[in-house]
Parts: sequence; structure tokens; C-alpha cells
Amino acid sequence: MQKLTTDIVVIGAGVVGLAVAEALLAEGREVVLIDPAKPGMGASYGNAGTIADYAVMPVGTPDVLRNLPSLLFDRNSPLAIRRAGLMALAPWLLRFAWQSLPAQAEHNARAIAALVADACPRWEALAARIDAAAILQRRGCLYAYETARGFQAARRDIGYRQSIGITAELISAQALAEMEPNLPHVEGGAAFFPKAVFMSDPGQMVQRLAERVFDKAGFVPARADAIVRTRGGVVVTGPQMTVQAKRVVIAAGAHSRALAAQAGDRVPLDTERGYHLEWDMQTPRLSRPTCPTTRGFYLCPMSGRLRVAGTVELGGLTAPPSAHRLALLANGARALFPDLGKPDREWMGFRPSMPDSLPVIGASRAGDDILHAYGHGHIGLTLAPITAALMADLIAGRAPQIDLGPYRTTRF
Repeated sequence: MQKLTTDIVVIGAGVVGLAVAEALLAEGREVVLIDPAKPGMGASYGNAGTIADYAVMPVGTPDVLRNLPSLLFDRNSPLAIRRAGLMALAPWLLRFAWQSLPAQAEHNARAIAALVADACPRWEALAARIDAAAILQRRGCLYAYETARGFQAARRDIGYRQSIGITAELISAQALAEMEPNLPHVEGGAAFFPKAVFMSDPGQMVQRLAERVFDKAGFVPARADAIVRTRGGVVVTGPQMTVQAKRVVIAAGAHSRALAAQAGDRVPLDTERGYHLEWDMQTPRLSRPTCPTTRGFYLCPMSGRLRVAGTVELGGLTAPPSAHRLALLANGARALFPDLGKPDREWMGFRPSMPDSLPVIGASRAGDDILHAYGHGHIGLTLAPITAALMADLIAGRAPQIDLGPYRTTRF
């Protein structure tokens, strides 16, 4: 039985947990991380690699609500549900529908915008601290609209993003062809987000972060099963492991709900299953991440390979990967690049998904000895540094850098 005592325990060694640990170590804190998996894997590895400071729209919007039945039950939809899990997901879906109404969606978009506002400079600063600046690429990102109708419909969306501070411009089909000549010609055009940053290898970035963190932090490769408040602090237990700390940060991503409940917080967290495929190639066919919007995935140029990442499948933590979802990605990629052969690798991971698309950031309702830092949905990579800064503020007793009201555990 391993028994440890420390200042702060961070449960979860994905990108959010590692970033939190890095920020706390910089302030002289003693930190131990707990995770049964290899640090930096899971969704922290398998994402699209974008620092998406433009991704302010929640998953739930009035447009999505109008089309929700067809989206959820069309097997080829970018947003789908495993029918076997429908009953278990019903409470989450009801909350999601409520959060998709106009007033709620507007509130949620503005709350996301507050978090992503300086995501790119925060990542540039973090990458510099861990000697990984070369992994960041500053060439922006694209949303491609394959039809003229889709391009016209995008004007409202892009106009709204511009109104809340996002730098974006609509460009013609010809301008898109000049930026990405290997893409097939589209009838519409594209939205270009020139300030966006992306990673040529998110897995390598998170490994660099892990290496820097574990120069000073402890690591327990175990599953955290229980959190108990005691007079001496908070005790975290698991198989052959007991760790006592003054503070505990729950940053376990999609695995956080049960831990939050033990801390006294009922949080409607569920799981989106994300997928990617990769084709090895010396020179990827694009110079920046590009999302064909009707297809629901990103084409991601990465070091020595093209990654196709995306789709949303509500399906829990236990079911095996869906061959159908992987085939959708492969067929979608080949619709754009017909000569692509068999993928060199495939992956599925779990995103922690909240009905309002807002993360849970802040103290437990029973006390600030337990803090929440999860539920980032599609933008966990983007939000890792700001989440880390907010955790450091709370632990140091400083006023948080932004108002945490929209992300509190008690909002549901």
C-alpha cells in the first residue's frame, strides 16, 4: 500500500491536470498527480490540435435544437447517439435541449468567449516555458463551406463571433483555393480565423508538458476511487494507494462525475466519444486545420501525417469504438482526397461533455478544499492554460482573473 502526504493532489494527468500542476509548481506548491493511464494520453493526445480561440459557440444552439431529432438518430450525422444509451442519457438530453434555447445559448457563447479570449497567447507562454514553442504553428484555421447556401448562412454566425471579439473574415472560394490548393473546389467559400494557432503534434506537446511537470511533481499511476474529507485534510484512495492533501483538484475529464459526487456536487457530466484517423505522409496536404462544416470533422496537418478528427457520439465510457463512425471519417476524407488509402491508425477517446458546453471550474459547494476543473468538451486543449491560472488563483486565495459564476458547480 502506497501512502503519501502532500500539499495538493491533482486527479487526472491529461492536458488540463498537467497544466494545473505546472501553474501550481511555478508558485512553489508541492503537487502529486494521480491517473491510471499514461500522462497526456486520451483526449489530450487524440484531438485536432487547434487552439480554438474562435470556438465560442456552444454545441447546443437554436439551430441544433430544431434539428435535434434528425441529428441524434441519423447514423451519418456529425452528432449522433448510441441508441442503447438513450434512456441513461435522457436527463442530460433534456438539459441540453433547454440550454439550446436562444437566451441560454447566447449566455453560454459569451461565457465561452470569456475563457478563450487569450487562449493563444497563454499557450505561447506555456510552450515557451516548456521549450516547445516550435510545435505551435501560427497560420490560422479555416471553416470551409462547400455550397453557396452554406456560405451565405455562415454570414450570421461569423458576424456574431466578430461582435463578441473574435477575429474572423469570410473569404471567397477563389481565396480558399489559393490558401489551400490541394482542397477540391468548393462552391461557397470559407471563414478564416487568422489569429488561431495549432499544434503540429499535440501528443508531443503534452509529453513535453508532462516531462517538465514530473521534474518536480510526484505521480501515482492508479485509479482514484474515493475522496473523503477528514480533520487532517482530504484523503484520496484507490487500489493500493492512499494520498492525503490539503487541497484536491478534480481534473479527470470524462471520469470526473463520480468523484464530484463524493465531494458533494451532483454535476450533469456525460461523455462524448471522439474519433480520429491518420494517414502517414511526408508532407500533409494542407497548411492549416480545415473543417468542412457540413461533414463535422477537421482535416489536421501534423508532423508526418494527416489527421482527420471529429464527430460527436454520445455513448458513455464502456462501449467499444463504433466501426460506423470510423468509416464515416474515412469516407468523408476520401470525398475530399479520393486517393487516400487505408488509414495507418485509428483512435477513439472520451470528451467530458456538459449540457451547456461550459466547463466546471471552481470550488466544491462544501468547501474550497476540493476544486473542480473538468467538463471542457471540445476545447480542453484550448482552455488548459486559463483553467490552470484560475486554479492557481483559487488556491492562492486571489480573486480569479475572470468571473467564475457561469462555470460554478451549483449552476444546475
